[in-house]
Amino acid sequence: MFHIALFEPRIAPNTGNIIRLAANNGCDLHLIEPLGFDLQDKQLRRAGLDYHDLAHVTRHTGFEAFRKSMASRRMLICTTRGTTRYDQLPYQAGDVLLFGSETSGLPQHIHDQVPEEHKIVLPMKASSRSLNLSNAVAIISYEACRQLDFRGL
Repeated sequence: MFHIALFEPRIAPNTGNIIRLAANNGCDLHLIEPLGFDLQDKQLRRAGLDYHDLAHVTRHTGFEAFRKSMASRRMLICTTRGTTRYDQLPYQAGDVLLFGSETSGLPQHIHDQVPEEHKIVLPMKASSRSLNLSNAVAIISYEACRQLDFRGL
């Protein structure tokens, strides 16, 4: 249905939660290296419970390798610097939802490759920095699924 991509994730429990999410909403999960943990990390496995075998997870050696593998798909970046509210964008099956690292977000060179209308944002209080990564992924991926009437679930 959709592709969830995590750029250089740093916190194992967040990624574990997202593995569990992907197993339940049918999205493919892409992890863009370097990772801030080992995939055998105890906290990652605990957060993902027994869903690791039910999720389709692909590792990419870096952003360029990932970008090449997704070249035919529309890439949407989920960022606090976005200009399009996440629920105002019409999602398409096969879209890539790219999320930045918990500690530093997405680098400028990735922002430069994406049209402004494909930079999506979750509304929040002006005094807030950001939402937890796994919460943001859940909100946006389920909105995308909702717009396609949860096809495939």
